[in-house]
Amino acid sequence: MVTANKEMTVLKQEWPPQRTTKFRQAGFVYLHVALLYESAAYGMLKSGLLPERFGSPWIWLGAGALVTAFIFVGLYRWQNVWFARVIWAMHGLRLPKLVQGAFFAAPAAVTPPAFYITAIMVVLINLWMLARAGWDV
Repeated sequence: MVTANKEMTVLKQEWPPQRTTKFRQAGFVYLHVALLYESAAYGMLKSGLLPERFGSPWIWLGAGALVTAFIFVGLYRWQNVWFARVIWAMHGLRLPKLVQGAFFAAPAAVTPPAFYITAIMVVLINLWMLARAGWDV
């Protein structure tokens, strides 16, 4: 359904209340996951564990906050299944690196495996909520 307001026309699918709830829950869960990631990155920054080979970590923290806001709004307001599915797929790409850190880390690794195991659980919960919104499961 297309709804129009004075500034612009926005495409938005009208969903039953149960499906709308799934999108909103997915948005809030993603927001919490992103806050955990930003907090972990900030803690690593303060401990001197973030490399600067790709630029200042502060720029990346700011970019992460902007991406988080965009995805939260996308899930909460737009409620588009393809948006949720793309975010699900991109978020799933985090798992291989997390599994490597949790179970196959180098002996001299600074970050403990428990950090990665916790992150795996958080990512799986987020994938579950995104799947509920994207595929109505």
